[in-house]
Amino acid sequence: MSNKALITGGAGFIGSHLSELLLDEGHEVWVLDDLSTGSLDNIEHLRDRDGFHLVVDSVLHYSAVNELVYKCDVVYHLAAAVGVRLIVEQPVQTLVTNLRGTEIVLEHCHRFGKRVLIASTSEVYGDHREERPLVETDRRIYGPTTQKRWAYADSKAMDEFLALAHHVEHDLDCVIVRLFNTVGPRQSGQYGMVIPTFVQRAIAGEAIEIHGDGEQTRCFCHVSDTIRALGGLMDDGGSGEIYNVGSEERISINELARRVRELSDSSSEIEYVPYEDVYGIGIEDMLHRIPSTAKIRAAIDWAPERSLGDILGDVLAFERGRSEVAL
Repeated sequence: MSNKALITGGAGFIGSHLSELLLDEGHEVWVLDDLSTGSLDNIEHLRDRDGFHLVVDSVLHYSAVNELVYKCDVVYHLAAAVGVRLIVEQPVQTLVTNLRGTEIVLEHCHRFGKRVLIASTSEVYGDHREERPLVETDRRIYGPTTQKRWAYADSKAMDEFLALAHHVEHDLDCVIVRLFNTVGPRQSGQYGMVIPTFVQRAIAGEAIEIHGDGEQTRCFCHVSDTIRALGGLMDDGGSGEIYNVGSEERISINELARRVRELSDSSSEIEYVPYEDVYGIGIEDMLHRIPSTAKIRAAIDWAPERSLGDILGDVLAFERGRSEVAL
């Protein structure tokens, strides 16, 4: 084995795909996950592979993180509370997991001199109204603390600040990655992820619910492209640097719903639901989130290889297969 890698949150959607990639490349992989939002189903196909180790525990468990960081060469810190619904329903868990969990991981990476990749989010940019690609040095535009969504964005921004502080003060070898809407097979719609939710409803013939007016735009990146970027940045990303990872192919939520319905040959109606009816008072949406990927292209020659059509086709095939198994 050329490297020993720790993936916190490794039983989650992205973490399980990253585990598979690293194993395929000959790495030994330790996954730390408390299975609160991750799932054993995501990693069932990896359980018997040589070099795969699962530790069911929390990133908040100091001694567990201490032992795993010590024995591994590099750390991919993906563990986080994610999804709009989880943020609304469990705000304390969101803040504690994201802030304290990252603090513990960084402390041990500093102590043992291990390189760490911190998974952040495009949400740290806040609510930019203009339709242009966001660069890593852009200002952040946030709403008031009474708007619950910003709790997640602020917690991930503090993760970044803490990592950069360790880099400056302790010479921690770290790289920060801002992910823009990673999508693909095995992603759950349970916590508000839009594409699996739309696809699941279309297959079931249920109404496809659009929150707000649907004119907000997003860029979706296939998970296979995202994990390729994570591996490349762990190997060659600049220490103390921040990189966007995402696709620049933009689509409105209205058009996304129509494409899902067409591809699935579904008769589902499209319904519009105000945000406050779904999440209660205190949720704002962002109109546009488009990544500039110039920096990561220059660093590791990375660009997405899978289109939105590929993403929708893969998610549709996965969800249909799961529906057939359930029957």
